[in-house]
Amino acid sequence: MPVCEISLQWADPMRRVITYQDIPASGELQVPLDSVITPSARDVAAERGVKIVPLPAHQIHGLAPPEKTVAIGSDHGGFAMKEQLKPILEELGLTIRDIGVATETPADYPDIALAVAELVASGTVLKGIIVDGAGIGSCMAANKVPGVRAALCYDKATARNSREHNDSNVLTLGGRLLTATQAEEVLRVWLATPFGGGRHAARVQKITQIERKYARERT
Repeated sequence: MPVCEISLQWADPMRRVITYQDIPASGELQVPLDSVITPSARDVAAERGVKIVPLPAHQIHGLAPPEKTVAIGSDHGGFAMKEQLKPILEELGLTIRDIGVATETPADYPDIALAVAELVASGTVLKGIIVDGAGIGSCMAANKVPGVRAALCYDKATARNSREHNDSNVLTLGGRLLTATQAEEVLRVWLATPFGGGRHAARVQKITQIERKYARERT
């Protein structure tokens, strides 16, 4: 199954991007009329017999907009913390896209990090959260996806700085290094802190320029 659809980061941010991860196990999937449906999404829908039904947005019930949706995922080392953080996201009125894992069976953190990062880069969700044992590997993997600015945060100060100064759109956490209380504090501050803009915007733009420079050199 394809897992890399990075080019979608340049799609119109006002249009919802439907990826293979949006396809349910069966039935039908209602999508806004102007949605961008990726080739892999169409392939998976065909394999599962899922009918994709384009409708005006006001006729679709239960489809949260990207700005109200957060993708969250973990490997086995972060599974327990992921489950502890989900009720907090619900309390804040956010719709959760749980990428997995569903058990503590060993899993590879790069796979989870990629899945979360692609949803952020495509604009399907506004922010992503990844939990592994230390949070380091997931941060490295997520930052390989163009359009993603992942930050490993371990206290309220780093959470605030990563949002205010760096406009981070993916938060990574160490499930074996933080207590549940510490992780909750970091998450709440990270979600509540707006990007500062101003001089910080010019610096974040330079990060994007580096990203684009090396993307062009590879093509």
